[in-house]
Amino acid sequence: MTDPVSRTILLLDIEKYSDRDDVAQAMLRRKLYDIADRTLEAAGIAETLRSRADRGDSVMELIDAGASVRSLLRALLTEVPAQLHAYNRMASSTAQIRLRGVVAGGYVAVDEHGGWVGSDLNHACRLLDAQLLREALRSRPDGFALCVSEGVHAGIVRHDHPGVPAADFRPVTLDSKNGPLRAWLHGPVPGGDDHCGTGAGETPVPGASGDGPAPGSRPRTETAAGNTTADGSAADGRADADAAGPARQGTTASAQTAQAAQPVPGGAAPGGHAPAGPVFHFTGGAPRFGGSLVAGDQHGVSGGQVTGDVRLGGSAGEDA
Repeated sequence: MTDPVSRTILLLDIEKYSDRDDVAQAMLRRKLYDIADRTLEAAGIAETLRSRADRGDSVMELIDAGASVRSLLRALLTEVPAQLHAYNRMASSTAQIRLRGVVAGGYVAVDEHGGWVGSDLNHACRLLDAQLLREALRSRPDGFALCVSEGVHAGIVRHDHPGVPAADFRPVTLDSKNGPLRAWLHGPVPGGDDHCGTGAGETPVPGASGDGPAPGSRPRTETAAGNTTADGSAADGRADADAAGPARQGTTASAQTAQAAQPVPGGAAPGGHAPAGPVFHFTGGAPRFGGSLVAGDQHGVSGGQVTGDVRLGGSAGEDA
């Protein structure tokens, strides 16, 4: 077997090929070869830069890595629909041709029998056979459904080159016998289950950070028997709430701190501006959150305001 070499993989398959008789199949095969040749010629890919394998109802092209993938995609999106339209408008109902296509990339080797070997090639073939791509073709009025691998999308499509509009490709997950496969479908997704414009399923930009706040995340404050925590865990101490009113004479210190601190909506920050987050008022007591000692009126604490002396840290057995 030869050493694997990098190739662009182009697959084209005829819909419902086996439903036709032998005469119609021979005609469809000739037209498939003609469409493939014209498309590759329009992309500027010479015969010396590609190898072809015949699969009956489909054709496989291994294209030299030096050939322009952008030009190939642009030719597929323009030349193939135009040729299909010109042919089908004159063909009988039994001779109509509709195509599924896949563009991928990867490493392919040639074995001692002249066969092509490579997991990247297998991956491309599974994209071509996916049920979702078959369903997409049934809804295409121009008779052509194109799918590209994540690698082709990340390297070419997402850059929105002229003739290859990135907004026309939708992220999809295709079922296969080896599990789900991520890919990008040109045109609407069957059933309308696409993520165009939402950012969902987008290929990460190389070198970009994936860090970010979780959707809908917010600080969590719980109260149970007068215990208040900032992180959802049990609190060590207790705090009086302003809403509880003045402490009555004769009550014990623990009773004075039995009420948990509550956020005060609409509290004003210094300067008369509304605070960026909830405002907590602590009067007396010893609320504990874990961390360091904070004294006085504090502003800008997680976007809010804390009034009073707040002790952060310490152990449960430590005096307030």
